[in-house]
Amino acid sequence: MLYKIGFFITGSLFLMSCNSHSSEQKQEEVKKDTIVVADICSNLFKEAKRLDNILLKATVVNNDIAEQAIKAFYEFSTNCKSDTLAPVFLVKAGQVSQSIKKYTQAQSFFKKCIDEFPDFKSRGAAMFLLAQLYDDASILNNESDARTLYHQIIREYPDSPYANDAKACIKNLGKSDEELIQEFLKKNK
Repeated sequence: MLYKIGFFITGSLFLMSCNSHSSEQKQEEVKKDTIVVADICSNLFKEAKRLDNILLKATVVNNDIAEQAIKAFYEFSTNCKSDTLAPVFLVKAGQVSQSIKKYTQAQSFFKKCIDEFPDFKSRGAAMFLLAQLYDDASILNNESDARTLYHQIIREYPDSPYANDAKACIKNLGKSDEELIQEFLKKNK
């Protein structure tokens, strides 16, 4: 009987030592994975920043560079979601998409930023940019969605400059350029 108990204890100790060793191995693997993710994010950030600098210095938008930048911005924001710059690069991807007339792509980047980063300090700006896409009759032409977003900006960010801009935009929804010009001229007489 003692032989069986001794065997059981020895076996249990062996299993526990194997278990703690595999726990140590798991911790080491997590550290390695964390380092790999950090390296990936570092490389993605460098590429996004490099392309962003090229775009900022350009006087004319080069579509090939713009496409590369959009891809780099999106990859960084998708693969490095915990980085505080992830939503910033989503907004940049939307703005660059808009500049090369890829409006539905811009729309999806702004929406992704708004939906996936609710605590982003410039979320109101992303909402305003999306509302502007909807507001423009020559772009997405969705007055209802524009109005909804403008009201959401006013409600969620009442003290921001975007709230004031949203109020002005609501007053001008549905008006043609000609009507806006006439109103402007009438005010400035």
